[in-house]
Amino acid sequence: MLAHTPPDRHVESPARLRSVVGALEDSDLDLERLEAPLAEAADLTLVHSDRYLAALAAAAPERGYRPLDPDTWLSPGSIRAASRAAGAVAAAVRRVAAGEAQRAFCAVRPPGHHAGAESPMGFCLYSNVAIGARVAQSVGLKRVAVVDFDVHHGNGTQNIFAHDPECLFASIHQWPGWPPGSGDPAERAAPNVVNAGVPPRAPREQWRRSFERLMERVEAFGPDLILVSAGFDAHAGEPVADADQELEAEDFAWATRAIVSAANGRASGRVVSSLEGGYDLQALGRSALAHVRALQGA
Repeated sequence: MLAHTPPDRHVESPARLRSVVGALEDSDLDLERLEAPLAEAADLTLVHSDRYLAALAAAAPERGYRPLDPDTWLSPGSIRAASRAAGAVAAAVRRVAAGEAQRAFCAVRPPGHHAGAESPMGFCLYSNVAIGARVAQSVGLKRVAVVDFDVHHGNGTQNIFAHDPECLFASIHQWPGWPPGSGDPAERAAPNVVNAGVPPRAPREQWRRSFERLMERVEAFGPDLILVSAGFDAHAGEPVADADQELEAEDFAWATRAIVSAANGRASGRVVSSLEGGYDLQALGRSALAHVRALQGA
């Protein structure tokens, strides 16, 4: 996944993954590290059409870069990187479903929650978490809740799951927000969609109160598995211009403990988390470490 190399100075760089993996390796956590496999074609087509997958592969350059939109670029290694990102989530879901693990964190890139069934967007090529949800359903975990705490709304995931009564999409994000311009809490969304918006520069306590209400909906849904779109770009140190929140690493740990508590009560403790945004490298490493530590119950 380090071989996905957008142009120089692009914020979604290989350094992000190095920061996360380095923070985990330098910690005192007892983790089982597994290589992310390439995704199975059958798993990708649970969400994406053959036509879309073929068009994306055909667009990949042999050298240099190719833009898909102003934010989303392909390099020669991008398709394999995206396949490993989706493959990691699918493999983690299968291990958790089989009882080989209770919780997993997928340190992956490119991220996925803006990718639609037929379109890349916002750095995202494959919808990693949506693929994981469909894999979960295929192996018997029928009711899946996705909790997305990236600062940007996970519009791709929402659109894929809209009106599926066996999937709940619950997102907390900055609102009013810039890209992708969706996720208005006042919008009449599908019954299985819950959007909580937090205004720019809101106190951390306000974000936590909104998250608590979001988790009430998750618990009421009664999932067999909770998937997490773990974006850390609501951190106070975030450099991306449209992210303007005040969270610290401890807030992500607090939110993760709430997710684990809900999973313990409703989903036999099953949680699979996948990295989304977060672009200040030091803040990203600290936040991911706090998240994984809380996944372990610390």
